[in-house]
Amino acid sequence: MRRDTTPEFIEALARGLDVLRCFEPGRPSMTLSELAAATGLARPTVRRILITLEQLGYVRSVEGEFSLTPRVLDLGMAYIRSQSLWDLAVPHLRDLVKQTGESCSIAQLDGSDIVYVARVAVPKLVTLAVTIGTRFPAPATSLGKVLLAALSAEELDAVLAEPSRSGIEPTHRRDRAELDTVLSRVRARGWALTDEELALGIRSVAAPIRDGRGAVVAAVNVNAHAAETSVETLTDRHLPLLLGAASAISADWEAWKAHPMEVLAPETAG
Repeated sequence: MRRDTTPEFIEALARGLDVLRCFEPGRPSMTLSELAAATGLARPTVRRILITLEQLGYVRSVEGEFSLTPRVLDLGMAYIRSQSLWDLAVPHLRDLVKQTGESCSIAQLDGSDIVYVARVAVPKLVTLAVTIGTRFPAPATSLGKVLLAALSAEELDAVLAEPSRSGIEPTHRRDRAELDTVLSRVRARGWALTDEELALGIRSVAAPIRDGRGAVVAAVNVNAHAAETSVETLTDRHLPLLLGAASAISADWEAWKAHPMEVLAPETAG
């Protein structure tokens, strides 16, 4: 992660987050030495961080190995709850799933990755498992293309300069000139298609979710298995339904943002 050298930057907090990010699929528990090696931090520093996280309830230790507790989910869910995106989107996603028979998701951009923030899935075998919080390299996904296409040239340069933290190697990696051509096409037609670029067997179509000013705040897609759903089915049958759902979610998003929030004073005892 990028470090800031300004006096306001809290290095200790950054190091604590570094430790939390070390726990990944395949590494649910780690020793102090393994965490020190993974973060590049000194053992005494990692030990103090782990003691703090354990006292706060985010980490547990068993026989010299440390693992995350479910309380860590509160950190991610706080973001989703603060946006209310799931509550707004899920009825529309469910309708879209019923109409298409395919899984549908919403994602937002985080660096050069997309991160899934809402999803309604159908029971189908797919190459890559997707849950809330899953991240993929943005240029290889339909959701990512929509989000990248909404950026200014300067923003796009900065985003693409950041390495992916997904751990996924796409089946097809475009060079910058090719990606610019693709994003220009996405801007012109207002939607994006991906055909087995992220992984074999996966194709999808995505559309933007916009706020009241027209700015893209997220993207929504219909995801299909290439062996079952043709590109023509995605673009001719599913795309019009997707565009309708994206418009409805955008309207609900703006209505929620425009709704005044009433703050209640805490009740006093007695």
